[in-house]
Amino acid sequence: MALTEKALSKRRFATISDREINQVYRPEDAPVDYERDLGDPGQYPYTRGVHETMYRGKLWTMRQFAGFGTAEETNRRFQFLLEHGQTGLSTAFDLPTLLGYDSDHEFAQGEIGREGVAIDTLADMEALFEGIPLDQVTTSMTINSPASVIWAMYLAVAEKQGVPWDRISGTIQNDILKEYIAQKEYIFPPRPSLRLITDNFAFASEHVPRWNTISISGYHIREAGATAGQELAFTLADGFAYVQAGIEAGLNVDDFAPRLSFFWDVHNDFFEEIAKFRAARRIWARDMKERFGAKNPRSWMLRTHAQTAGVSLTAQQPEVNVVRVALQALAAVLGGTQSLHTNSMDEALCLPTEDAVKMALRTQQVIAEESGVTNTVDPLAGSYFIESLTNDLESEARAYFAEIERRGGVVTAIEQGFFQRELAESAYRFQRRVQSGDYGVVGVNKFVDEEPLRIPTLKIDPEVEKRQLARLRRVKAERDSVRVAETLEALRRAAAGTENTMPRILDCVRAYATLGEIVDVLKSVFGTYRENAVF
Repeated sequence: MALTEKALSKRRFATISDREINQVYRPEDAPVDYERDLGDPGQYPYTRGVHETMYRGKLWTMRQFAGFGTAEETNRRFQFLLEHGQTGLSTAFDLPTLLGYDSDHEFAQGEIGREGVAIDTLADMEALFEGIPLDQVTTSMTINSPASVIWAMYLAVAEKQGVPWDRISGTIQNDILKEYIAQKEYIFPPRPSLRLITDNFAFASEHVPRWNTISISGYHIREAGATAGQELAFTLADGFAYVQAGIEAGLNVDDFAPRLSFFWDVHNDFFEEIAKFRAARRIWARDMKERFGAKNPRSWMLRTHAQTAGVSLTAQQPEVNVVRVALQALAAVLGGTQSLHTNSMDEALCLPTEDAVKMALRTQQVIAEESGVTNTVDPLAGSYFIESLTNDLESEARAYFAEIERRGGVVTAIEQGFFQRELAESAYRFQRRVQSGDYGVVGVNKFVDEEPLRIPTLKIDPEVEKRQLARLRRVKAERDSVRVAETLEALRRAAAGTENTMPRILDCVRAYATLGEIVDVLKSVFGTYRENAVF
């Protein structure tokens, strides 16, 4: 039913983050000094984009998150996506892998291959990338606590393919701070976890120069209930904490900062999301140059991957999710992303089917080929509304930075439960808006219908678990157990000392030590983390 004039007069106009919106915006609402606050695309402070020509020169990388069952099944999905025009791979791992458990661990029972691919040893990684030349694709891997181990397996596969490390490119998420804040897939305490990450920074700067050693992720912070401003502030605060950790580990900021990347959520509020991307680039550029003294312009550039908002998808009327995803993807492109994943319409119900994931990929391709938005760079620059939102988001982020600093920095604020309380309160406020009808969700509290579900869903074959366990038993039986023991002991000594852990992890992986065995050695040195409850 259309809104009447009387109903419109009573309606609140606010963003999804509950930011009040004016009826009209004028020049005085958006004070901007062009050279200081905007600049041309590809120029400091990169508000208008990190590249001069943006999508006129090169389209964003089109990725679809893929991973389920065994390595062979996920490999088939990879091949399917590449055949249909995907330009980069994005890998999802199952919960046991994310938490550092082998498939034969008691905690893994019933979870093997359920929400991502199961990876226990180098043999699984070899199968995952069978027939995919690693010098011809970029690969993103969404894993955090055991990220060093999974990255080492990928590097070992490149060796086996005869591909030099300086010819492979991709990203390992490796963002442990947001795990303590939002996603909770941590293993070790914060400080030794940061040590593993700075080891990655140093190793990559010397041996794998085209690899992004971390993808600082606002995505999971937003999915846990953050507003756009909180996602912006907490993600950038994490990023600055990693930079500080690298400097304190003795690294030159310009040796590792150019390979840091970011990963943002793209939610439903079209203009707020565009402004968030622009504010993020400006804040990062200014602080890297003025606060951390970076000299290389590549250290000032915030390069980003974006993913449409999984939390916005509804199980009710799932076909409507196609529309949500299209609008979110368009916002990411107008916001200037370098890489994009579009969610499939069925993801509120299951892992995506081939038909659903193809439609999600086609959404990006229609935007790229048919919409015309790639013809010019940053077409919304100068909009009073966009520039006002950008300024407001920057101001909100800087207020949060001051509060985090007052509390002693990111790690201390995590230990105090500050971020967790902020997210819980924000998620509660939003749910109250939905329940009251103040924020409308089509199919949930607006335009509801009771039609039965009409789309097919993907189901994981129970035989997956048996096949995965059989391969793990076979690898353990065939490997050189003496060599495995020697490499694990060498890793233990390195972790207990100051030696970079990556070369030792690589030796373990090459010997076909399991993910769980390697993680257990690190646990014996670093301990494990238990979160204090926050109420």
